[in-house]
Amino acid sequence: MKRIWALKGLIATVAICTATVACANHDPKGKSKSSVELGPRPYYLLADMDEGPLKQALQDCANQPRPQQASDFSIGHRGAPLQFPEHTEESYRAAARMGAGIVECDATFTKDRELVCRHSQCDLHTTTNILDTDLAGQCSEPFTPFDGSNPASARCCTSDITLAQFKTLKGKMDGSNPRATTVEEYLKGTAGWRTDLYSQSGTLLSHRESIALFQQLGVKMTPELKAPQVSMPYEGDYRQQDYANQLIEEYRQAGVPPQDVFPQSFNLKDVRYWIGHHPRYGQKAVYLDGRDSQGLDPQNPGTWQPDMDTLAGYGVNIIAPPLWMLVTVDGSNRIVPSAYARAARAAGLDIIAWSLERSGPLVNGGGWYYQSIQPAINNDGDTFTLLDVLARDVGVIGVFSDWPATISFYASCQKFLHGKRPALP
Repeated sequence: MKRIWALKGLIATVAICTATVACANHDPKGKSKSSVELGPRPYYLLADMDEGPLKQALQDCANQPRPQQASDFSIGHRGAPLQFPEHTEESYRAAARMGAGIVECDATFTKDRELVCRHSQCDLHTTTNILDTDLAGQCSEPFTPFDGSNPASARCCTSDITLAQFKTLKGKMDGSNPRATTVEEYLKGTAGWRTDLYSQSGTLLSHRESIALFQQLGVKMTPELKAPQVSMPYEGDYRQQDYANQLIEEYRQAGVPPQDVFPQSFNLKDVRYWIGHHPRYGQKAVYLDGRDSQGLDPQNPGTWQPDMDTLAGYGVNIIAPPLWMLVTVDGSNRIVPSAYARAARAAGLDIIAWSLERSGPLVNGGGWYYQSIQPAINNDGDTFTLLDVLARDVGVIGVFSDWPATISFYASCQKFLHGKRPALP
């Protein structure tokens, strides 16, 4: 196996070997890495693209024998939840195998203040089998069936149970049936464009266990500190700062180098806390920008409070908005960078985008994640069109995806895009 390591920003070729379909990787420290196997989806999307120079370049790439490459440009969003239950060991392993160089554990806390990987503190009723276990009796709100007017509901939080109890649960595909009259019906809510084929026994992980797994897989780590859904300080003495500090301490105690960790939060105070109190880890802290819910218009700088220069002045180096905030369409319905994207780059901020392949089929415009470019979206192949604009014109340093193989394929094709598209930053 031939080793080539190149680091620039977040983009890194992790391994090159002689196999044309997959290769077993080992990093310079000898840690084992999963084989990189892209599977058929990137080629399905490629076949669905509109004809043009980008499709031709990617076809040239696909038709040439070459090693598949893992890349930090490819970030596993909750693992690989297009087909595997999110934030489970199985989902994380799938993401790494598809070439994700960075994998995400969203971290929240249990009743005994242990950090665990869940997208929300109170999503156990839709992402696990808790309602079908004896622990259902500890949920904040019990299952209530559909009564003909009000939808079926429940509320089960990690803070309702201990870590030991959490570990007895099984992950499932996120979803619920609002018209359910029984728990069994309620748990069957998987979107039609996903699958339950791999959701029979998803293995839940603590945050510490995710760190150990990611070290084994040889991937970098991007934990998100989730907003607490209980009053803070929790039980009177567990403050937000304690929560933010605990996240970083678990990486430090595991010996994970700061350059391999990209802690994230939608709460700017968390990011500034890391910058001020854990400056080595804070250098790569990611401010997740969800201010659209507060009226932010990516085309109107007057709605950005704080603005990009102020964020940079706080020491923020990386900003991460949803896909649609970074792009718009011009008079010819071509996808182009938004004013927000241009301003972020001008302020010296690196950009990460989220989340590709989370909207289902794009034939009807792609939904929320594509809202700013719907006139330019009409088939699944437009996934690559958007990805190319994000890489080439916006200059993002990484993209989250629910199926990382798509981004890994694009990243591995850079030498075929050379001359047609600049290499990734």
